Amino acid sequence: MAAVDKVKGIERVRYMTSHPRDLSDKAIEVIRNSAHICKHFHLPVQYGSDKLLKAMNRGYTTDYYRELVKKIRTAVPDASITTDLIVGFPGETAADFQQMLDFLREIRYDAAYTFLYSKRSGTPAAEMEDQVPQEVKKARLQELMDLQNSISLEINEGLKGQNLEVLVEGPSRTDANVWSGRTSTNKIVLWEKSGSEQAGDLVQVEITQPQTWVLKGRLANI
Repeated sequence: MAAVDKVKGIERVRYMTSHPRDLSDKAIEVIRNSAHICKHFHLPVQYGSDKLLKAMNRGYTTDYYRELVKKIRTAVPDASITTDLIVGFPGETAADFQQMLDFLREIRYDAAYTFLYSKRSGTPAAEMEDQVPQEVKKARLQELMDLQNSISLEINEGLKGQNLEVLVEGPSRTDANVWSGRTSTNKIVLWEKSGSEQAGDLVQVEITQPQTWVLKGRLANI
């Protein structure tokens, strides 16, 4: 990553993801000191209780993960953190699920990709006892998404009025006059095209209408 950061002509390098047990202090330091590596960490936790993490054979504990998040936020305070979450893994109880919700409230992810556990033939989990009923999994997933969406919106609302650097990607999928791009923290930004910006440009966008999944704004007069 340090070598790629030095390549001339590359404005952004996006480091996509890391297994929590593999993200080193050195990698965090490189991202902190870089000029072009995006300030976004996708760190899939999968669950928020030690019992379920052990059952999933994830190889870390919630305390280990908390310390990792603390290191990231200390080194790169303006970074965004996203994650993957699985609901309904075999053996999940109501108490386990509440631990998961409490964990979300504590960590406060910018966004989370959520999934229902489903059996995969040949995996140890497929043969485990205490499979969670489908209707319970669906209800828990909805509750999880509702909580995370409220957290994501609160975080994005804190960006209202700020000018953010956005890498222009091009017209949005639904309106050719509305263009789309991403911040270094991987947030999608929408604005009405001024006529001069092109895909690949870096522009400043003033955020006027933060939403759960996107930030809406206007080109800043800088």
